[in-house]
Amino acid sequence: MARPGLHKVEFETSGNHFLMEQISVFLQSYSIQMNRFENHRHIVRLAVPIILANASAPLLGLADTATIGQTGHAADLGAIALATLVFSFVYWGFSFLRMGTTGFMAQAAGASNKKEVITVAYRSVLLGLAIGVTLILLQFFIGKLALWLMSASDEVKALVMDYFYIRIWGAPATLMTYAILGSLIGLSWTKELLWVQLLLNGTNIALNILFVLGAGLGIKGIALGTLIAEWIAFFYAGHLLIRNLNIRDLWQQFRDHWQQIINKAKLLAVFKVNTDIMLRTLALLSGFAWFADQGAKLGDTTLAANHVLLQFVSLSAFFLDGFAHVSEMLSGKAIGANDKDGFIKQFRHSTQLAGITAVVLALGIIVFSPFTIGLLTKDADVQKVAMEHAVYAGIYILLSFVAFQLDGVFIGATKSKEMRNSTLISFIILVGVGTVMMQYYGNAGLWISFVVYVVARGIFLGLYVPKIMRESF
Repeated sequence: MARPGLHKVEFETSGNHFLMEQISVFLQSYSIQMNRFENHRHIVRLAVPIILANASAPLLGLADTATIGQTGHAADLGAIALATLVFSFVYWGFSFLRMGTTGFMAQAAGASNKKEVITVAYRSVLLGLAIGVTLILLQFFIGKLALWLMSASDEVKALVMDYFYIRIWGAPATLMTYAILGSLIGLSWTKELLWVQLLLNGTNIALNILFVLGAGLGIKGIALGTLIAEWIAFFYAGHLLIRNLNIRDLWQQFRDHWQQIINKAKLLAVFKVNTDIMLRTLALLSGFAWFADQGAKLGDTTLAANHVLLQFVSLSAFFLDGFAHVSEMLSGKAIGANDKDGFIKQFRHSTQLAGITAVVLALGIIVFSPFTIGLLTKDADVQKVAMEHAVYAGIYILLSFVAFQLDGVFIGATKSKEMRNSTLISFIILVGVGTVMMQYYGNAGLWISFVVYVVARGIFLGLYVPKIMRESF
């Protein structure tokens, strides 16, 4: 005879068992979903420090302007603008020290070749030192050339030279730091990259305030503060690299790796990659310069409106560049490890995140342009023209992530010739399409050609991807 309540107990027990099974199934499913996006979270963790480091750079220019603006006159402000432009152009030309180093370092790390990792670091830093010393030796000729190219008053030119002949002594530090930053990115040490950038900009701002507002040195104080900050950042970056690579005796390591550092085949590969990247960078700068120059031909109002919209394009680059840098390091490591599946996976995931970011940025620019444009200019005519063309800036940002991501892949693969060719061809297309479109659609035509330019960069790079896959794996 069954006891009262027995069936109820059995029912509750079986019911609890069923509930536990459902909970277990849900937790397993949730765990699988979380694991599915674990690599995406890893990519974001790598990208965020780079984005923050990029975003901190404009603060320095603002601080310089604000500091000199408290004590100087219009000539001082104009001189700061031109002087920093001179160094931006010079250093941009040698940005291959960062990009070229990243690819070689990532491949060495992917192959777990500690000796090659150390060799790449030494070779890149020594190359930066050699170029920096050469710039110091040629400073008189560089200064004269800069003066010849300037359309400024004699007072402004004199102030520019005061700045130039002080800051030029930081060239070796800056270029060697480029090489170290390339090493840090190639090794996926992006947090260290952020600390270096924050130290550089923070020290620079503090010293500029001290020398300009405290000591009254004017534009020379700005140059001196920047010079000291550049050397401090170099020594700190070097310390981080040495510590993380566990190098105990720099001189002994240098002697042990000397034959590999000066290996003829390796040096030729480095010079080939760096030369291609330099030409690619010049072509890229030429594209933006041509766009600005054509806008100037349409009048001051259009020039100013395009400049405002380009600030949004530059802002978006901080974010998209973060994922492009991650693409550099991860694709390079996959190639070094001969991991084709890993290469495809990392490229797909980083591109997905870059694409989502581009969509958010583009929508933000288009939707909030009436407010954000008003923050950058109070001129009603400039605001009107900028708002009329904001949608083109949004479309440019939306479609640009493909070129950013593929640039990262090619840098990681050290396939610089393809990058060079793609950028040169795209520049020719920009000039051709822009010249025609402007005749019919004015500034709208100019922006359409600019969108075509960035799309062409992505398409031509994409056409080379199968070749990379064949040669790398």
